[in-house]
Amino acid sequence: MTTGPRVLRRDEWDIWYGSLIRAFGGIPESAEETAMYRELTRAERSIGVWEGDACVGTAGAFDFRLTVPGGAAVAAAGVTMVSVAATHRRRGVLTSMMRRQLDDVRSWGEPLAVLTASEPAIYGRFGYGAATFQLNAEIDTDRVGLSVPAGTDDVRLAYAAPADVLDACEAVYARQVPGRPGMLARLPGWDRLGLLDPEKDREGASPLQCVVARRDGGVTGYARFRVRPDWEPAGPKGTVVLDELAGLDAATEAALWRFLFDIDLTSTLTARGRPVDEAWQYQVSDIRRCRPTLRDALYVRLVDVGAALAARTYQAPVDVVFEVEDAFCPWNEGRWRLSGDGKGASCERTSDAAGLALSVRELGAAYLGGVSLASLAAAGRVRELRPGALTEASVGFGSPVVPWLPYGF
Repeated sequence: MTTGPRVLRRDEWDIWYGSLIRAFGGIPESAEETAMYRELTRAERSIGVWEGDACVGTAGAFDFRLTVPGGAAVAAAGVTMVSVAATHRRRGVLTSMMRRQLDDVRSWGEPLAVLTASEPAIYGRFGYGAATFQLNAEIDTDRVGLSVPAGTDDVRLAYAAPADVLDACEAVYARQVPGRPGMLARLPGWDRLGLLDPEKDREGASPLQCVVARRDGGVTGYARFRVRPDWEPAGPKGTVVLDELAGLDAATEAALWRFLFDIDLTSTLTARGRPVDEAWQYQVSDIRRCRPTLRDALYVRLVDVGAALAARTYQAPVDVVFEVEDAFCPWNEGRWRLSGDGKGASCERTSDAAGLALSVRELGAAYLGGVSLASLAAAGRVRELRPGALTEASVGFGSPVVPWLPYGF
């Protein structure tokens, strides 16, 4: 008999994680990856569905701090490791785990739940909305030039073993986190994610390489990447595969990108998961030959509407009553008055007439400022009940910096 979701015991982790790996194709991870995720898993925040000794459903929740507009780091459950055994599909296993998990997140006092979706169609019915997107590019560096800002030539670059400069790179990352919504404060142990380098994932490329940028005596950025050599009769046509890049100023970022463009014996630079508004797009000579594509990244779910909306700031004054629909978490249903500006906000229950009607899914999509409420209204997913409320809320919810999730979980 299948049990309802229950908290994972630490001694069950291997069976639980093995069920997850099988659900995602069954290809074993490296010993290093498995050991890292074993240590990062919070058993008390993980649940499983069991049939006898067999695990048929898995779900976990990291305890993250997510940057929101205004720079605050808000508690967010990082929903992860969700799977249902192929033998137990269409039996309500996923719904039961989502029900238990969101009840737990509420009891922990965390106003947000976030995830990356293996299949985007799955999570909308549980109130998650796509809130951030990421840019992928295949840049023809033989044909595309890069113009750089003043000060770029003052940046000095040097190769370093990735592990040897980990602390310096993490310090750069930490300084970036408050400045962009959607970024995650790095928890203990998560710094190792950037050093994972299993050979099976290289696809013929080199082991991970690292270049550190210095300016005015301090480390101001870094890039981690691999090089995949290749040749054709006319000569070399290798590929640079960018893994991670961070810079504290425009000159440092430009110096790192220019370096990647100019690596000998290569003609292509592959970049994945970059910010949609990243400056290099406006420095290249031919954006079309960079073949940019867009993909969904972070999905956001407001577990406590009032606390979540009060936790961020608003780039223009807003005073709007929302009529919120949330059948899966009915404690959020009803009218909420949001009053806020660039200094802070409050969001309380009200009986006043609503200005906008929408579901919690749309609030999640718009929450980080990267998806416009006006665009959602044009799609028929937000209804304006008071003239002017849509424009007011859309402008207020926006962010001058596009939200970005720097890594998956």
